[in-house]
Amino acid sequence: MVPPVAAVTATPYAPFTTDVLNGATEAELTFQLPSPDDQGISDYDFAQMIESAWQVCDRFDLQTDIWRGRILRTVRDREKVGGDGSGRGFLKWLQDQEISKSQAYALIELAESADTLLDSGMLEPQDVNQFSKRAFVETAQSSPEVQQMVGDAAKKGDRITRREVRQLSDEWTAITSDLLPEEIKEKAANNLIPTRYIAPLVREMEKLPEVHQQQIHQEVTLNPDVDTVKQATSEARFLAKYLSAATQVQALNRDGMNLELALEEALRIGCLSPTAELVNNAAQLEQTIARLYGTWKKLNSLAERVYLDSGSSTPNLRSLLAYLSPLSGDTLEIQLGDPDSPLSRTIRLRILPEEGEE
Repeated sequence: MVPPVAAVTATPYAPFTTDVLNGATEAELTFQLPSPDDQGISDYDFAQMIESAWQVCDRFDLQTDIWRGRILRTVRDREKVGGDGSGRGFLKWLQDQEISKSQAYALIELAESADTLLDSGMLEPQDVNQFSKRAFVETAQSSPEVQQMVGDAAKKGDRITRREVRQLSDEWTAITSDLLPEEIKEKAANNLIPTRYIAPLVREMEKLPEVHQQQIHQEVTLNPDVDTVKQATSEARFLAKYLSAATQVQALNRDGMNLELALEEALRIGCLSPTAELVNNAAQLEQTIARLYGTWKKLNSLAERVYLDSGSSTPNLRSLLAYLSPLSGDTLEIQLGDPDSPLSRTIRLRILPEEGEE
């Protein structure tokens, strides 16, 4: 007995290199989707039918976006040749098509990645059908060596998902990175340490100065095991966060402050994580204060303009200004929480005038 299905017709993907060029615009494809309330279909058969339809949509979506990127690139380049050089014509075209600039350039990047993989011979046009959209984007962003391995798998007819691409990328990183000791590489090659633990360590170490890379290298050389790799990855992550945030904190850019010595002490007593978070939050607070001051200046400028334009004939507008006064004076005031709750509190921040403004 044929199970009841919900028939959905759609315009399918045609061959990758000819679907538009040869005018293959209309062909019928019917997805045999199982009825969700049919208990006569086993869970396995249900999953297989859904997966099959999903893969078709995934490939169709990928090819559609690649062609959209090519179209967008063509329009953009046409504007470069015949436009005024400002790019306004291209932006106007995007606006007419209801496409954002970021979305457009993401599609153009996808199209250029596809053309690069095809032109290099790493992929044949029909191989694109083996990829999910996310796997293709992941491949395009990978190293040439990983692209070659993924391309070889696609040519053999393997289904390429994002998981396979990441696994190949992790394996390549684990056995080739110069940041890792040979002991770790050998264990990765022999599957004694999963590459999913090693690749994150390499990515975090790449963010560090050479002196800190060497320290972590020594640690994992002495103890080339999973626990040490995990600990080193965490340490590298917090080191990178500390070093990046510390340079952004104005309060730390003073004579007498030795960031490296402070870091060494944090490492020695085992409080690198809270120290890194401390410095990171300090950087965020300084940025928040700067944004607050800019917004406060703008608020005062607008309040002054509204005050000058209003008068006795606009009592409600003047009332609006009065109600906003706790935010426009030198002392900013805001109530946190329900005023009737014992947990509520009033926050007051005072902005001191600069020299010569008093």
